[in-house]
Amino acid sequence: MSAATPKRLIVAITGATGAIYGVRLLQALRDIPEVESHVLISEAGVLNLHQEMGFKRKQVEELADVSHNVRDVGASIASGSFQSDGMVIAPCSMKTLASVAHGLSDNLITRAADVVLKERRRLILMVRETPFNLAHLRNMTAVTEMGGIIFPPLPGFYHQPQSIQEMVDHTIGRVLDMYALPHQLTPRWQGLKTPS
Repeated sequence: MSAATPKRLIVAITGATGAIYGVRLLQALRDIPEVESHVLISEAGVLNLHQEMGFKRKQVEELADVSHNVRDVGASIASGSFQSDGMVIAPCSMKTLASVAHGLSDNLITRAADVVLKERRRLILMVRETPFNLAHLRNMTAVTEMGGIIFPPLPGFYHQPQSIQEMVDHTIGRVLDMYALPHQLTPRWQGLKTPS
């Protein structure tokens, strides 16, 4: 990307539990002025945002610089000529994972993910399901073999989080690290404490 082109990150929110991860990522990106954020929300993602956070689609879309309709497969982000630094699907349902793994491109989320993969950009799938069945694992392997990153939002406890927000921020901080984006969401590891 040229110096005149801002850093761009695409964020998709699908119907898996964990809508807070997508929302918190968008909030964090708003604090990084050099990043232009693009958001897509699936229909099931809209339901989850309401169920888990009491949010409406418009409230979340307003967190991003640009919002896209998931049915608009002719949108800018559906083309490899659209320059971006990559895409995060947060959270990523098993249906979306399967569509990405098999190259279905059946909506703008999976088409944009396909574009990110074919252009050799960074794609992160924050998959949310447990336990995994064999189809889930095989789909994760397929995406990994294509260059995608499987990033289940598993909390770390070594920084002794005191709230759900701190656990979410730790995970989102790690995602931002994957794109070399600055943040102050979570303390950096300083090594083991010496037992007294």
